[in-house]
Amino acid sequence: MLVKRFDANPLITPTDVCPSRPDYEVVGAFNPGATVYNGETLLLLRVAERPKDKADNEEVAPILDPRTGQLTHFRVAHNQYDLEVPDSRSFIYRGRMYLTSISHLRIARSTDGVHFKIDERPAVFPETEYETFGLEDPRISRIGDEYYITYKVVSRHGICTGLLKTRDFKRFDRQGIIFCPENIDVVLFPEKINGKYYALTRPVPKHIGPFAIWLASSEDAIRWGNHIPLITPREGDFDGGKVGGSCVPIRTDEGWLEIYHGADAEDRYSLAAALLDINDPARVIARAKVPLMQPAAEYETHGFYGNVVFSCGATADAKGKVTIYYGASDEYTAGATTTIEKIMSTMK
Repeated sequence: MLVKRFDANPLITPTDVCPSRPDYEVVGAFNPGATVYNGETLLLLRVAERPKDKADNEEVAPILDPRTGQLTHFRVAHNQYDLEVPDSRSFIYRGRMYLTSISHLRIARSTDGVHFKIDERPAVFPETEYETFGLEDPRISRIGDEYYITYKVVSRHGICTGLLKTRDFKRFDRQGIIFCPENIDVVLFPEKINGKYYALTRPVPKHIGPFAIWLASSEDAIRWGNHIPLITPREGDFDGGKVGGSCVPIRTDEGWLEIYHGADAEDRYSLAAALLDINDPARVIARAKVPLMQPAAEYETHGFYGNVVFSCGATADAKGKVTIYYGASDEYTAGATTTIEKIMSTMK
């Protein structure tokens, strides 16, 4: 057994989270970034919510008005000929895509890494014109005394990657957009390498090229360059459809250990590992021959969007124990433990 799922899974469900307003309901609490702060495990959850008054014969998109800070509701009846509904997460009307929920970031706290108390109010709520459709999928990298948080921002402009900084998880300072549409699944390495910041990214080509993990570097963590492809999908394998960075890379004696996600041709998501050179992360030393984790539990195979295990954060201790926190079926937060040794074994 490569990973051991917590008996308490799912650790956090939508019913555990208070909506940000009384006329909304939470439909997802998932894909959390993870870190240890002041002796506590902190998860920065993606909380997706939607209006309660949605009728069965309509689609509703909650959208932030950045001028007022208020949410508006764009409604389309099902009898409209130019409406398409690809799945429960979105709809397309007159050629434009809208989301059926809007997400913000919320902190969950634990002293044992298993049982979490969730803050009643959002930590970071949509605010700018680039966040009008929501905030998603944060990753937390501690660099020095600061915590750098990459997150997806969604709006009519597209899906971008933004950057937050915090020292205390009370005040979060926006650093702006660091990758334009569509470059997602951005993960910062937890220290500078040869004086530079490094990031794993995932450009989304529209016409030519695979959905692959790229590497970029920066002098200031704001302006990025030296983009190169790093890890590509393997046709016919568990990660043959697309790959993307998941957890913040873990420093080991052998190199940077990256837990990434991969989807197959049927869009079934797995977690796997790659090992990168400690001084030159552009060099891939090894890559998983078998997945570390695949959807198996009921809460992973069925839900808002089934057959998904998708991680944005893990914690590792000095003894080599790794705790992976992951989104299950785009609805729940779950956890599993493994070890550095077991992760390494998947690449032999």
